[in-house]
Amino acid sequence: MVKNILITNDDGILADGLIRLATAAVDFGNVWVAAPDAQRSAASHSITLHSHIDVFPVDFPVKGVKGYKSSGTPADCVRVGVLNILPEKPDIVLSGINNGYNVASDIQYSATAGAAFEASFQGCMGIAFSEKDVSTHEVSDAYLSKILAELIDREIPSGTIWNVNFPGCPLAECKGVLWNRKVSDKMIFRDTYDEIEALPHNGVRFKVHAHNNKDAENDTDLKAVFENYVSVGLVKNVG
Repeated sequence: MVKNILITNDDGILADGLIRLATAAVDFGNVWVAAPDAQRSAASHSITLHSHIDVFPVDFPVKGVKGYKSSGTPADCVRVGVLNILPEKPDIVLSGINNGYNVASDIQYSATAGAAFEASFQGCMGIAFSEKDVSTHEVSDAYLSKILAELIDREIPSGTIWNVNFPGCPLAECKGVLWNRKVSDKMIFRDTYDEIEALPHNGVRFKVHAHNNKDAENDTDLKAVFENYVSVGLVKNVG
């Protein structure tokens, strides 16, 4: 059976990762893209309730893919896509490929994962794809279609998504795929806030400063990508 596939992301409608994901997805069915008109990273599962959402058709650069850009969040894009854009509910929603890992406790901030969870809430399978924020995409290019083929017909529990993360190493250094990775209790970055400016009326302006973490437990998503494996695992919504 030909599948109807909706794709979104949080890096915006022109993001390279979105285009690469759509290019792979056309081999599996009919593809629609509904993505934010600009960067929406770290929006988590937020949706727009107290203002409007604007949606415009776009000429998407993948043949046969119907594209739309939205003023809303990634979760908004899934909701509008499922409820208004597609002629019927999609079989699957793909989110990504995000520019930066979505693993460990940082998943709670991820709009890539948030969009996939919205898909689950709408009764569709959701798969989130992310990779390290680097210029090389050799691993995701090599493994993306294989992993899609492996996951696209699997049944998963309600409120659960597949979470896939590709390491940023050259393909020759990738050690393969590790399945059923648990979500690490650690974090990718240990954040602090730097005071960058004093403001009138005793105010202070802060900016986040991310410090890399290299500590991860065995059998987790974070450990997998640290060791140059593709990480695949189920994540259950706990919100």
